[in-house]
Amino acid sequence: MLELLRKKQKSVLIKLVFWAIIGTFVGTIFLVWGKGRDGEAEDTSTAFTVNGTAISTGDYQTTQRNIAQFYQNIYGNSYNAEMEKQLNLPQTAYDQLLRQVLLEQEGNRLNIEVSRQEVIDAIAKIPAFQQNGAFDRATYVQVLEYQRMTTEEFEASQKRSLFAEKAQAQITAGASVNDADIDAEFRKRNEKINLSFAKLAPALFEKKVVINDAALETFYADHQEEFRTPEKVALSYLQFDPANYAGDVQLDEQEIERYYKRHIDLYAIDEQIKAAHILIRIDQNASEAVRAEKRKLAEKVLEKARAGDDFGQLARKYSDDTGSATRGGELGYFKRGSMVPEFEKAAFALNPGDVSALIETQFGLHIIKAEGYIEAGEKPLADVYDAVKAGLRAEKAEAIAFEKAMDTYNINRKNGDLTKAATDAGLTPTETGLFARNETIAGLGDQTEITAAAFALRDGELARPLRVGNQTILFALKQRQPSTIPPLADIKNAVADAYRKQQSIGLAETAAAALLAELKTGKSLAAVAGKEKLTIEETGLFARSYGAFVPRIGENSRLADAAFTLTAAAPVAPEVYDIAGQFVVATLKARTEADMTLLDASKREELRTAVLEQKRQDLLKTRIDQLHAEANIVPSASLLSLGVKP
Repeated sequence: MLELLRKKQKSVLIKLVFWAIIGTFVGTIFLVWGKGRDGEAEDTSTAFTVNGTAISTGDYQTTQRNIAQFYQNIYGNSYNAEMEKQLNLPQTAYDQLLRQVLLEQEGNRLNIEVSRQEVIDAIAKIPAFQQNGAFDRATYVQVLEYQRMTTEEFEASQKRSLFAEKAQAQITAGASVNDADIDAEFRKRNEKINLSFAKLAPALFEKKVVINDAALETFYADHQEEFRTPEKVALSYLQFDPANYAGDVQLDEQEIERYYKRHIDLYAIDEQIKAAHILIRIDQNASEAVRAEKRKLAEKVLEKARAGDDFGQLARKYSDDTGSATRGGELGYFKRGSMVPEFEKAAFALNPGDVSALIETQFGLHIIKAEGYIEAGEKPLADVYDAVKAGLRAEKAEAIAFEKAMDTYNINRKNGDLTKAATDAGLTPTETGLFARNETIAGLGDQTEITAAAFALRDGELARPLRVGNQTILFALKQRQPSTIPPLADIKNAVADAYRKQQSIGLAETAAAALLAELKTGKSLAAVAGKEKLTIEETGLFARSYGAFVPRIGENSRLADAAFTLTAAAPVAPEVYDIAGQFVVATLKARTEADMTLLDASKREELRTAVLEQKRQDLLKTRIDQLHAEANIVPSASLLSLGVKP
């Protein structure tokens, strides 16, 4: 059993170790993982250049895919298209690559070097590559093979990571901390204030806006670009479905075994226990007398169970778990992590047929009977042979589908004739309908790579095949609808809505300014807000360590800074703050000073470490920002089409 557990842990470790490495060196993802997918031709076109260093589109797309996979690994089923949009992966991938290139160029300027021995020592320290605390080359190779990487590729990535570490260390070497810095940080964390505030939302003023044709015409003349319809395109595409090529797949036993080993985690068996239980429920607020009575009953039932009475009948008669009592207390098989800790620990300690002692949880007293056990391990190849063959067949069919698409593309790319390509491939073209850059594609969904390629296509040109899920798509431009500015008459209602919103913003801001002026004369917030029927709210106590965030108000560095300068004699924040489209006025409600007597030697040392690290990060950011500002960056049109800001 111990050997099976060891294997199980190792298979899980293989899955997780690379995400741990990515988490540590996320800025070097494209250098670690900069390979095209198996069977794909590498895209060597340029996404952008930095001081003459070219970053290929293939590396950029690989980075974007791997960052997406990184977040999928973190968020699991919670990761969706909306979250992906919020993460802004095109910009994130660009920022990561740019930062890495700038850091590498700075490291070269600083004459930083990484020796072969340093790389070897760093890899040897990674726990995933060790057995019994020592580096094990067989384990090292196995983990890399799982990710389809060679030792040369991984070692090159580690060298770049070490190079980046050294560059960062040299850039931040000047950071230092003195006692005044520590005192300031302690005050920052422990001095707290509470603000009273009122928000003036423009929506409250929309009914006061007067609209006429002359005003709309003037407004539209000044804001025509805001109503411009975006450029749209429609595609014709061929879908190379792997299912159509499954019959062409040839399998041999060696391939089947390799696939099984490469996907061993798919065939893992979790440790499981089959159990039944009897619950004598005890309310958490029960008196000691009631508890004693319940325990006495539980001990009586336990004695019967251990004497050989039918456990199922005992459960039906005595158990307060109505869900399982009708089944004789049966819980079936369950894995670790499925039950509360006390129950689970006791259940997994039993052998089949054993009855536990009384186990107390927040629900009451349990009597557990173990009825079966499954060891952790992996299903043997013989038991999953058909599933392995199906998985391998699907994988090879995907590769064949991609090869067919590439062959069709290469034969027809010069003439750009999708109709002929369809005939050659024996497929029927599908049309998407018109879509803009920020819209999903009918039939294909939200596909940033296809969108970027579609808007870069010329008439009569085929795009390189791209994958959508397990399908491969070959496409061409069907129609292009240029961007236009519509006549006012066609969109009068939309223009009126926009005008109303614009004017209401001005009215809300004016009202907020008037309210602030009254506050500065010495009137209370309650008095002046009451006239506008505004609700007065409070932030609650918060510290400077919140940074630019003000509780219940939002992000605003100007208000956050001004808030800690307010006093009882001068309690009014000096300006109106536009936060998330609402206008905020605020006054000091209460202040609590930091108790400096609590800053003992232990706390001082803790803060020294934190402040030093923050100073290092600030130095690094300042230098990267400076390098960015000085850099000659040339983005490609396709990169800009994704909304990336260089």
